[in-house]
Amino acid sequence: MGRCPDCGTWDSLVEQTERRDVTPRSRSAVPGMQSRPVGLRDVAIGGFVRLPVLGSEFAGVLGGGLVPGSVVLIGGEPGIGKSSLLLQAAAHFAEHVGPALYVSAEESVQQIKLRAARMGLEPEHLLVYSETNLNVILDQIAALKPHLVVVDSIQTVYLDEIGSAAGSVSQVREGALRLLRLAKDHAIPMFLVGHVTKEGTIAGPRVLEHIVDVVLYLEGDRFHQYRLLRGVKNRFGSTDEVGVFEMTAQGLCEVPNPSQAFLSERTADAPGSAVAVTMEGTRPILVEVQALTASSASAQPRRTANGFDMNRLLMLVAVLTKRVGLPLFNQDVYVNIVGGLRIDEPAVDLAVAVAIASSFRNQRVHPDLAMVGEVGLAGELRSAGQLERRLMEASGLGFTRALCPETTHPPRVDGLGVVMARALADAIEIALHNPGVRHGSACGAPDAGSQTAAPDSVSGDQ
Repeated sequence: MGRCPDCGTWDSLVEQTERRDVTPRSRSAVPGMQSRPVGLRDVAIGGFVRLPVLGSEFAGVLGGGLVPGSVVLIGGEPGIGKSSLLLQAAAHFAEHVGPALYVSAEESVQQIKLRAARMGLEPEHLLVYSETNLNVILDQIAALKPHLVVVDSIQTVYLDEIGSAAGSVSQVREGALRLLRLAKDHAIPMFLVGHVTKEGTIAGPRVLEHIVDVVLYLEGDRFHQYRLLRGVKNRFGSTDEVGVFEMTAQGLCEVPNPSQAFLSERTADAPGSAVAVTMEGTRPILVEVQALTASSASAQPRRTANGFDMNRLLMLVAVLTKRVGLPLFNQDVYVNIVGGLRIDEPAVDLAVAVAIASSFRNQRVHPDLAMVGEVGLAGELRSAGQLERRLMEASGLGFTRALCPETTHPPRVDGLGVVMARALADAIEIALHNPGVRHGSACGAPDAGSQTAAPDSVSGDQ
């Protein structure tokens, strides 16, 4: 505009930028957080204590207990037991610590009552609430100020001010942030139930797992009785800790000795069965590995794995064919980890390979032999971490021999004969009791000649 409409002069207009006075505010996602830097030594923790929650198995996964103000996200397949586990945890908390609020957006209060009665739960200070509007839920939490809150689930609650449907990215992200702020502001620990996708990951935005303090997965086969509660993120403790539970009519019960439970129904005389010592977090667990080989009727033999990584199974079959000389190219190979467990650790390779060889040769593995070791592509055996802890667990369950890779510092465990091998071929000969073993050595074995005993075979066709 060249001419001023007010005074009529030309080229007299001057541009001016209007500035608003903005009050500085903290950008912290959590109200009440320190907004200025302080020395680490000057930070006062105060009377920080962890709160008990449903026994030692659950508490161990959380790092020793529940931290006040923490937000825990738990995911798992439908029907695996997430709601039952958290209802038990809320009831235990209400009975031993203080009032707890169980909020369900998927069930009515009558349905929650029926499930609690079926599990024998009737705590006095457990409040149940059925609501899907998160604003109403937040108001109830702020008014009641319970000592624990469970929200089942984060994908089924919604905020009025967000136009998208419940479970959308914006709803889940903003809803989790609102709950996080309330938990930190009032020091209320919270459990959030999360749905999972068909790939097994938490549904919704990935930022959800970044927002919360702890991420747990409840794993297991819904047709088996055992469940594993695995920690994949924990700001207040170690990750990869595992708690083992058994599904019963009274809900999920702790399994104090998982190794004994997983081996309780083992048939030691059957070919194709081997015992592996795996590590779940810091806990050694003995599991039974079963394998079966059968002549294939098709040009492309089948390879099937249940509870074991398919890519590792294909690699082990190739190593057995190329390095050990087992003609598996025309054999269907099936591998199963007993108990519905899923094992991803490479230290189970040796037991899987020995079980496959045992089934193919129709020779049983010595029933008192446990195995630890990773198999390389050259057919060599590689050591596994925390070997001594694994062997102590095997010895405690009555195993008298252990087969593991050669090492410069072999562990010595009372009552356990440690037999070492450099190559997979040697380990198979040792495990199947074949004479003429090469490159094998024994350390602390109760019977030095046991590794050259006559083969203990089972009659039958290969």
